[in-house]
Amino acid sequence: MKIGSTIAYYVLKTIWLSYSIIPLPVMYVISDILFYPFYYLIRYRRKIVRKNLRIAFPEKEEKELIRLERRFYHFFLDVLFEMNKYASISERGIRKRMSFKNTEEVNSILESGDSISLYVGHYCNWEWVSSMPLHLYKGSLPAQIYHKLRNKAVDKLLYQNRKRFGAINVEMKETLRWVNEQLSNNRVTITGYIADQSPRKKHAHYFIDFFNRSTPVLTGTEKITKRYKLKAYYLDIKRIKRGYYEASFIKLHDNPSSLPDFELTNIYYQHLENMIRRQPELYLWSHNRFKHSKRKEETNESNI
Repeated sequence: MKIGSTIAYYVLKTIWLSYSIIPLPVMYVISDILFYPFYYLIRYRRKIVRKNLRIAFPEKEEKELIRLERRFYHFFLDVLFEMNKYASISERGIRKRMSFKNTEEVNSILESGDSISLYVGHYCNWEWVSSMPLHLYKGSLPAQIYHKLRNKAVDKLLYQNRKRFGAINVEMKETLRWVNEQLSNNRVTITGYIADQSPRKKHAHYFIDFFNRSTPVLTGTEKITKRYKLKAYYLDIKRIKRGYYEASFIKLHDNPSSLPDFELTNIYYQHLENMIRRQPELYLWSHNRFKHSKRKEETNESNI
């Protein structure tokens, strides 16, 4: 980083760490207070959130959508504070607040020498998922794919935050090279992909039915999984109560390599939509997910 960015990083890091020592119950009180100016004055991406909710839940009346929208913003602020808390939370604390089920099944696969592609979504606290290495077979390399931010100071801060409990950060454009390098050297990996991001328009080659819309999706995770004959799992997450989450590993298919093209991606999105419908305010509706989508009745030549 340049000198200016380096200085900005250390200033930001000092502030970040200072605020992270605030107890979570106090953070939630602050979150409740900040909701009102954040929602009513700042109105962060309100138009996008409202548009996304209308698309996803056409059966809901406007009043119900607004209540859902308000619950989303309450939760969104909680996640921001929880991200901050992650910078200083103890191993004991994060184990208590972010638990994982079915780890025996996953660890058995890793111990046997097979690597895993783990599909994740922007649901619940996806940042705390990076504590997963605490629960995994120690002979494996747990990694997460991330998109590098333009702001170098913020990017480095989040980079450091995410690797606190042993996760390896792999930049998105380096994914294929990294996976190939590890497997070529007989290293066992479990790599997490937050695969529900929207592709750029020029890369929108495959569309699925996602919340009543023909929506472009990324298919790189499927291609890597099938190319290297990896196991495929999905991480289903529940919010037990404020500040407490439970994640479960769900096998997507016994033999992903045998599936037709895009079928693994379809299966992932079926799980994702079901999870979101369970408690929709816990999804990242502020992301412009449907910007390149089409109505279901429109002909999708990309899938022909």
